[in-house]
Amino acid sequence: MDSFATIEDVTTLFRPLSPVETVRTEALLPVISDSLRYEATKAGKNLDEMIEGNSVLATVAKSVTVDILARTLMTSTNSEPLTQMSQSALGYSMSATYLVPGGGLFIKKSELARLGIRRQRMGVIELCPDLKESQ
Repeated sequence: MDSFATIEDVTTLFRPLSPVETVRTEALLPVISDSLRYEATKAGKNLDEMIEGNSVLATVAKSVTVDILARTLMTSTNSEPLTQMSQSALGYSMSATYLVPGGGLFIKKSELARLGIRRQRMGVIELCPDLKESQ
C-alpha cells in the first residue's frame, strides 16, 4: 500500500529536508500511513476505501500525514524532547514539559477526527417517562 504523502509533499507543505531528515522521512511515511490505517480499522473503517472515492479526504490524509511527520522530525533524537523547561539554582529545582510523552509516533485525536475516523457520538437516555402518556 502506498503512503498518503510523498517526500515532495513534505517539502512543499512543511519545509526542505536535510539529507538525514530525508532518510528518516522515507522510513517514517509508510509507518505513519499504516498507523492511520490501523486506527481506522480499530474504528471499524477502511481508510483506503474512504479515500478512494473522495479526493478531498485524500488531501486531508496527506495533510495529516505531513503534520504527524513534522512533529516527529521536530522531536529531538539526541537530547530530551522538551517544549518548555525551567531551572533554579540554589533550590535545586527543575521542571520540564515533554514534546511527545513516552516518545515515538504520536497521533492526535483531532487528526483522527479530521479523517473521519473518530467522531463524537451523542446518545439520549430518557430518564423520566413522558408525563402526558401517564395521565
